[in-house]
Formats: sequence, C-alpha cells, structure tokens
Amino acid sequence: MDQLIRVIAKDAPVKAMAISARDTVERARAIHDCWPVASAALGRLLMAASMMGAAMKNENGAVTLRVRGDGPLGSLTAVSDSQGNVRGYVQNPAVDVPRKAKGKLDVGTAVGADGDLTVIRDLGLKEPYVGSVQLVGGEIAEDIAAYFVESEQVPTACALGVLIAPDQTVQAAGGYLIQLLPGADEGVVSAVEQGVARLGAVSARLDGGMNPLELLQEALGAFELEVLETAPVEYRCYCSEERVSRALISMGRDELTSLIEEQGGAELTCQFCDKVYRYSAGDLRRLRDSAAT
Repeated sequence: MDQLIRVIAKDAPVKAMAISARDTVERARAIHDCWPVASAALGRLLMAASMMGAAMKNENGAVTLRVRGDGPLGSLTAVSDSQGNVRGYVQNPAVDVPRKAKGKLDVGTAVGADGDLTVIRDLGLKEPYVGSVQLVGGEIAEDIAAYFVESEQVPTACALGVLIAPDQTVQAAGGYLIQLLPGADEGVVSAVEQGVARLGAVSARLDGGMNPLELLQEALGAFELEVLETAPVEYRCYCSEERVSRALISMGRDELTSLIEEQGGAELTCQFCDKVYRYSAGDLRRLRDSAAT
C-alpha cells in the first residue's frame, strides 16, 4: 500500500514529508498508457501534489500542480485532495526521448526547461491562491523546490523518483520534501545537505526495501524526529455522471441543442481516469430542459 508520512525534528527547525507511491504511479501509467519518460514525469508531479495536498490544514482543500514546458510531453497536471489522494494526466503520454548517461530517463528534456510551474491552492475560500514560477530544468523536483523558495520563501530540498521496470511498468516510486523553518542556522543547513547526499537516489532506496520513514531517518539522521502522521494514499478520481451532467448543463441551452442536432448525443471522457460517459439525444433533451428551469 502506498504511504505518506509527515515528521518534524524535535531538536531543530525542520519539517519533512516522504511518500512511497508505486501503486499510485502505476495506476496513472496504466490509465493513460504512458511510455516510460511520461510515466516518470507524471509520477513525479503526482507525488509532489500528494505531499503538498496532505500538508493542507483545510479538510476540503485541494492542490493543483500544472507544468507547461516546451518539451514533447506538453502540459502535465496533478490534483491532490487534503488526504494526499491524487489524480492527473499528461497531454502527450506516448513520447520517447534519448536516455541520459547510464540509461536514465531524461525527464527534463521531455518536459522542457522553458515554461512554468503553476500551483493552485484551493482553501475553500472564494478565490484560490495561485502561484507560478519559471521552470528551472523540467525535472520536477528542482522546480518544486524553486517554487517553495520563490513563492513561499521556504528553503526546501525535494527529491522525486520513478523507477521503470523492463516491461515498462512502475517498479518503484517515491520522494520527499524537507523544509527549513525560521531559525535554521548554517549548522542545520549543512546537516540536511549532508543527509540528502548520503541518502542518494530515492527510487533506488525504495526499490531496495526502504519505506518513507526510513528515507527521512537516513536524510535527517542528525536530528531526533517525531512522526506527526502516517497515512495511506492512492490514485483517486472524483468524476461521476452527476458531475458530468452538471458540466453539460452549464454549457447552456443553445450548446446542448447544437449537440442534439449535429451529433445526436454526446460522449465525454474524463481526462483523469479515461472513464467514458455517453449521453443519447434524449438524455441531452432532459438536461436541456433542466437547464431552463
């Protein structure tokens, strides 16, 4: 089962989160029929969204991460609820680019370095908070870290990794967010940097059997950690026939009439889970009538 954990250091101004998400990323890969580099890119964004969503204090809140680079993958979107359950999609999942050294997937090239990362925090208020930063390199983790530094002034170390098996399924996936709170001195910064270097690649560590707590214990071994929360997370889509019907009604009477006359019905596919909703001409007439009331 995929798992997310939140901790704080008892003896230093440091908080952190870590996630293992093989099943979540594999579900996304299967739904969207992603090729390896698309699986890695979307998986990284999903895990970042999950950790950021779980950190929200509002139970009904949501976090949306949107990456638009100039690479062949096009745009990527991930949405998390406040429990860390996520859904997402990539515009062009059937993409391949040359591998980097040692056969590593080149997510940065596939995403593209020229573009932006947008973070939308829906806190249940009238207007969501929207922040945007230029992409650093398109590798996702460094872009997330840059967002926290530039938009929220929180020094952040972020690592996100997806290991793809020879059969192109997801073999391991996980990551962490380590953040320095006000009052962190050079000694704390140095200890975090050394711990992160010691931990190395998170996907390899998870593939070797580490769990999220062990990732943080290795990276933050210089501190005494207190576990705040451990929770299961999953790929979860909230689409339903009711929601799709409401969306059709919101189009208005004229648009619904056009669909009836020109197409004799409608077929809509959820961009997050690929579920297809089919409406006959009669169904659309009933929706049109309800739109008039």
